[in-house]
Amino acid sequence: MSAPQGRSPLNYIFASDQLRGRDIIGIEQLSKEELLLVLQVAHDLKSNKFDGTQTQFAKGQTLAMLFEKPSLRTRVTFEAGMTQLGGNAIYLEGQLGLRESVPDVAKNLDRWLDGIMARTFDHDTVLQLAAHANIPVINGLSDREHPCQAFADFLTIQEHKGKLEGLKLAFVGDGNNVVNSLMLFAAKIGMHFSIACPVGYEPIKELWELTLSIASGTGSKIVLTNDPADAVRDADAVYTDTWVSMGQEDETEKRLKDFDGFQVNAGLMAKAKPDAIAMHCLPAHRGHEITDEILDGPQSVVFDEAENRLHAQKAVIALTL
Repeated sequence: MSAPQGRSPLNYIFASDQLRGRDIIGIEQLSKEELLLVLQVAHDLKSNKFDGTQTQFAKGQTLAMLFEKPSLRTRVTFEAGMTQLGGNAIYLEGQLGLRESVPDVAKNLDRWLDGIMARTFDHDTVLQLAAHANIPVINGLSDREHPCQAFADFLTIQEHKGKLEGLKLAFVGDGNNVVNSLMLFAAKIGMHFSIACPVGYEPIKELWELTLSIASGTGSKIVLTNDPADAVRDADAVYTDTWVSMGQEDETEKRLKDFDGFQVNAGLMAKAKPDAIAMHCLPAHRGHEITDEILDGPQSVVFDEAENRLHAQKAVIALTL
């Protein structure tokens, strides 16, 4: 990929080869420098939305979007992102591995297209796609990580707080795929991270231990507690997510009982810093994990996060394809 003639503040992206041709499987595999590069490119793409250079980053390229799990934000932002970067996206839905093996799907797409984005139930599906395709594979969500959401989240925090290092991000709720990506990202860039979750809903042990190991070298303070008030104390940002994720509907009654007391509401936000922001990756179950008062209130940056999915994913596309 070569830069077009003319001067543009975006031309440096053409020369960036740190992630070119790479898979984006999770925050786990990326360095601090690579994480910050994605945020910088996302910021610059957002700030120069109408720069014609944007249409060159994916010109003539096509991205396969594989969806085992439906999503408003993931589909619209990846498809719009490819269009804005001069490329095209093809939407495919259904359970992978039923009619045809995942390796065979990967080998076929590899011959036709320039990249694959997969939103799957099982993280192993993403790994299989990456193992059998030579084109970049982007994890649009799996049960292990949600890296694209993390990019959008940290871009949002950076916009509202002016920095990342040294801030405190608190998560209240289920130690799910979103948490796995958030805590790894925080540890790598020197941000403090605390999570409050009920017993039995902790993050994946392997990733939690990796996070602690990384934090020991970056100065991040990483805390796990069962007390939401303790987690959010003096936090710069308070984050929550649904208590019942897609595929867990049969656990709804038990989960609602287990997460009683873990709602992000005015009382809990009052324990964070006065200028703390409230975050949620959406979709939200209003009145469960978060109240309308907070979601729609002045501290909420929830829809900034949603917007930043577009810019963050455009950065990933521009840097990898």
